[in-house]
Amino acid sequence: MGHFLKERGAFKLIEELLWVVNDEFLFIVPALWVIGFALKKTPFFPDWAIIWALLLVSVVSAFSFFGVTVQAFAQGVSVAGVAVFSHQLFKQSTIEAKKKRKM
Repeated sequence: MGHFLKERGAFKLIEELLWVVNDEFLFIVPALWVIGFALKKTPFFPDWAIIWALLLVSVVSAFSFFGVTVQAFAQGVSVAGVAVFSHQLFKQSTIEAKKKRKM
């Protein structure tokens, strides 16, 4: 699997995204994964709204961590992007690949 991802440049893209994010704020990424998983399992919460909820949580967390600034907003958006992108990268390169092999 690692070779597959390296060929596609996915690791390089994640490295670039992580370079933008403040190291002290990376702890929010796994928290966003857990929140996203919980929302996905919530029957009355629509799938299309999950990314918006994660973005809101991320930006509000950044504001509380760094203060209400443009830079904090950018950190919140960047961290939400890293969380969503890394989840989709994992999902599409493992779970979806297994589904295609079964067909």
